Amino acid sequence: MTPTKRVITVAPMPPEKSAYALARYSRSADSIRESIAWVRTHDSEKFLESFYFQYGHASIADLGHAVMCFEGISELAATEIEEEPLWDGQAKSSRYQDFSRSGVVMPPEFAEADRAVYRAAGEALLAAYGKVKELAQACLGERLPRPADMPPGAYQRNLAARAFDVARYLLFWGVPTNVGQVTSIRTLEKQIRRLRGSEYGELRELGEEMAAACAAQPDCLWGAEGPGERPPEPVAPTLARHAEADRHAAQSREDLKQWAEQNLPPPAGVEPGRVDLLKPEHLPADIAATLLYPVTGRPFRELYELARGWSEALRREVLDVALGSRTPRDEILAGFRGGPYTYDLTIDIGAYRDLHRHRRCQKFRQSYAGALGYDTPALVREAGAAEVYDSAMQAAVAALGQLPGPGAHYLLPFGARSRFLFKMDFAEAEYMARLRSGVKGHFSYRQIAWEMKCKMDELEPELGRLIVATPPWVEDPLRR
Repeated sequence: MTPTKRVITVAPMPPEKSAYALARYSRSADSIRESIAWVRTHDSEKFLESFYFQYGHASIADLGHAVMCFEGISELAATEIEEEPLWDGQAKSSRYQDFSRSGVVMPPEFAEADRAVYRAAGEALLAAYGKVKELAQACLGERLPRPADMPPGAYQRNLAARAFDVARYLLFWGVPTNVGQVTSIRTLEKQIRRLRGSEYGELRELGEEMAAACAAQPDCLWGAEGPGERPPEPVAPTLARHAEADRHAAQSREDLKQWAEQNLPPPAGVEPGRVDLLKPEHLPADIAATLLYPVTGRPFRELYELARGWSEALRREVLDVALGSRTPRDEILAGFRGGPYTYDLTIDIGAYRDLHRHRRCQKFRQSYAGALGYDTPALVREAGAAEVYDSAMQAAVAALGQLPGPGAHYLLPFGARSRFLFKMDFAEAEYMARLRSGVKGHFSYRQIAWEMKCKMDELEPELGRLIVATPPWVEDPLRR
């Protein structure tokens, strides 16, 4: 007797067809083969219109996945695209590719005169990037002779990777890059809605292009169509009709910004350092401070202490302002989510670009104003590249001040400091500190990860001892 097969594989299908087949499979006594046969002869769009968009069975859209790639977009756009909790993908690496001749992505907000200032400043940064990389690699070659057991090719690639780690401080948000992603159509819908409501024109344009791409046949096919085969179906046509701009997030931000300008006292002017860790005990104050954090330039600790001292009525006012523009279709804002531990990081945006890819935490950022200075890697001085580096950084910051926002943000170098909030549980804090402090990592986020561990040691010594992180002074520069 032939045993019944219990594990059945299914070849890739159009995302909406896959969602329909698996949703029907859960709602009938049919086998998966029978469900797929059913879907071939029935309208998946009608099913999704009814159950996903009309009745709100949102989990159905998690059953279909789409592969989508973005080419020639800015690093800023790439980082915003990746800002989904349920996201899988890869972006072009600044450790393994030379960006010196990449050119720039022009923000659509700029007038002609702004474009000239921006392009000149961007090209100057790229020229300095190439020079710093050359000097840093030469310095590393003198300092780190090739081990006898390491092939010359591998040795040169390792040196180049470490030199790029230094030079990347001169890259900026306007450098073009590529991103490939695999997401459920539910996540894709959220992503499109968020991008369509962005403050950046490039992202709003990308949101429109993504919706149009969902309604069209795929651009790349695996294999060729044979005689009699049907042409490929659109990726997610039903989604394309419903993924309108997320107006609530943008309106909430504006409303909170206005409230903060009218109600907050003058800033205390106290900087808590590069890494600050809190374990907020007053939840309403924690949420109010988190909602206000992105629309101010203040440290989280200052906002939290203010909110904790307010009356219940004043805290309630902040929450009501944040939710005033919410519709039945809108999820609650990310500011209402979090974890027991809150890290407030004042770090270079290159390090944030790496750390923000962690998914099991909530992340918030303040505006890319360029007002917190910039970091300088030690190797820049040691390689004799300080004059080239400082001149390029200072010229970029000066040019940024001449340009209108938000397009001006594209000129912010990766070495510039900004403020970011990460809220997480202990498991994620342990994972980030352990993973990102490893010797293969970039020296900037290695230092941050180590300080995250040290702050946990101070706040929660019983738990901090469980984090096995690598101190930044332990190095192996020829490993990647």
